Amino acid sequence: MLLSDANLRSKPFLGVTSMPLSKKPLLFPLVLRGIMVLAICSKLFASQPTTGNDYLFEMSLEQLIELPYDVSTASKYQQEISDAPASVTVITADEIRKYGYHTLPDILNSVPGFYINYDRNYHYLGIRGFRRPGDYNTRVLVLIDGHRTNENVGDASYIGTQFPVDVDLIDRVEIIRGPGFSLYGNNALLAVVNVITKGANKLQGLELSGQLASFNSRRGRATYGKVFGEDAQLLVSATGYESEGQQLYFKEFDSPSTFNGLVKNDGDKFGNFFAKASVGNFILTAAHTAENKGIPTAPWDSVFADSRTQTSDDTTLIGLTYNRNLSDWASVKARAVYGSYDYQGTWPTNNAPPGEDPDIVLAQDSWSGRWCDTELQLFAQPLENHKLVCGLESRYNIRQNQQSWDEMEVYLDDHRSSQSWGLYLQDEFAVSDKLTFVAGIRHDRYDTFGGTTNSRLAAIYHPMNNTTLKLLYGEAFRAPSAYELYYNDGDYTQKASLNLRPETIKNYEIILERELNKKMRATVSGFHYIMHDLIDQYIDPADGLLVFKNLNEVKATGIETGLEGMWGSGLKTRVSYSYVEAEDDATGQQLVNSPNHLAKLNLTTPILEDRLFAGLGLLYSSKARTLSGNYTDNFTIVNLVLTYENVIKGLEISAGLYNLFDTKYGFPGAGEHVQDIIYQDGRTLMIKFIYRFK
Repeated sequence: MLLSDANLRSKPFLGVTSMPLSKKPLLFPLVLRGIMVLAICSKLFASQPTTGNDYLFEMSLEQLIELPYDVSTASKYQQEISDAPASVTVITADEIRKYGYHTLPDILNSVPGFYINYDRNYHYLGIRGFRRPGDYNTRVLVLIDGHRTNENVGDASYIGTQFPVDVDLIDRVEIIRGPGFSLYGNNALLAVVNVITKGANKLQGLELSGQLASFNSRRGRATYGKVFGEDAQLLVSATGYESEGQQLYFKEFDSPSTFNGLVKNDGDKFGNFFAKASVGNFILTAAHTAENKGIPTAPWDSVFADSRTQTSDDTTLIGLTYNRNLSDWASVKARAVYGSYDYQGTWPTNNAPPGEDPDIVLAQDSWSGRWCDTELQLFAQPLENHKLVCGLESRYNIRQNQQSWDEMEVYLDDHRSSQSWGLYLQDEFAVSDKLTFVAGIRHDRYDTFGGTTNSRLAAIYHPMNNTTLKLLYGEAFRAPSAYELYYNDGDYTQKASLNLRPETIKNYEIILERELNKKMRATVSGFHYIMHDLIDQYIDPADGLLVFKNLNEVKATGIETGLEGMWGSGLKTRVSYSYVEAEDDATGQQLVNSPNHLAKLNLTTPILEDRLFAGLGLLYSSKARTLSGNYTDNFTIVNLVLTYENVIKGLEISAGLYNLFDTKYGFPGAGEHVQDIIYQDGRTLMIKFIYRFK
């Protein structure tokens, strides 16, 4: 029996049914139609022709900073988006501020092809139709200033309130869709997300921020930045957040013995600290967060409405980067990172037989990880038409500990360490001014299962000014985590796997990009990926125990279109539409939690010139299949934020209404939930104040 919930921590449950995919037209004809649309649009906007990047000189400094046409994550060196061998989106600090984004999930939810689920505990990221219920974002690599943040027990990336950087400190977020393994290695299966933080030069002086929101939510931040001479600067920041949460109703618990389905255990509390310092060629980044979250959904058969049901997450990341130019055509970069992650969950469980007085036992589990990463990278351009990047990475997992216990017995006390290393090389070769080829290869070796080699190929063609055609192929893998390999609870419900293989992906993509006029850019892309040896969980018929094994193969085909730019009135827009069909290849069944359609509209416009701005965000998602075979409803969410700059000198005030029309919507529950659909917040209000001392 297959499980769709691949990452249950301690008390897994089953609940899987499937429905066949309906027949749908092939998608690549749609890609061709999209290309025709871009061609028509280019004619419509031809009244404002451009040559190369000359239009940049007609723009203000502020506009130059805000337009995200450069990216450093796709190839590990700076290049224009049109030259990057990937599908790329960049979200800037100005967008984060004017759209009123609170968290990294808010930012990622605006990206084409991305969608966010929230189960009242963690936020989960879906990409191009793939999001396994219960998976803790193990198939996306999340970086802070180029440093890996995925922890080393479950390989999870925690992007919600557990993320250790306040969004006000983010300079830009670079999102690379598709496999990024050839440069980044493990976890870069579906995407790479690089959160690039601000330096002191962006926040000179003291900045104080306060925020009030619905459900008695309060947030405060203090940040100080100072530049010392020409080559030294320091930024330090601390944030505190607390929310009482709201009273929720779950129909699945609507009985007198469970408070008629009413519960108030949705509180959230965290504090984080961030520092960034640079001296000469060195940059030090330090981030820490500690978060405690109440869980109202009563997962893993815990007692409903017991306030002791909660999780705590504690993350620390300290990274040092050294950059140096060796000559006019070569440079070197070195990184060293120390990371730690501690998790603990508390689950009150009723061990009494039905009808008898409760016998509450506190079940608990924990993860504790410590690791060190190092990287040495060389960039060279020995010839005008050749760019080479190569590097060596290593990881030493000092601690990968897992425990599970209750008041009566210890079920698991597993202590491990491990090592891995990877060697990569990428060559960018410009055959002519119009045609460039990119080839990359990486070999990794893990002491848990051995070695793996994967490659990347791209052809980038500029048939005319401001038009780019990209043909991409990429491979990637994800090594089994310590949790998937070694977790067991004394063979009570689950046993260790030990012999898992990495899961792999092959991705094929075609992208057309066109700058329609001086300030507008359109894209259309079609993609097809195949995932082999998908790591999932099933019941071994020989002993009835849960175990991780390589089971499924997944195929997906889709199209993404986007239009972004600025208008003469100061209006900025970003529009996207995505369609994807994702299925289990062995059965032909549609994947759980995979909406076919996503449509997004984001726009900002000045109301009072240089003072008052309005930001509007709209998200449409089609229905998604749940574990029980039902479907969530289609939904449309509208957010509206007003930002007033310099109310008095140095003071900025913003106010936001989220889910403006109070839409009722929900996401599929995972295997640990009784709820088939977990409904989300209705209309909420936020007011934020920022004062900058100069």
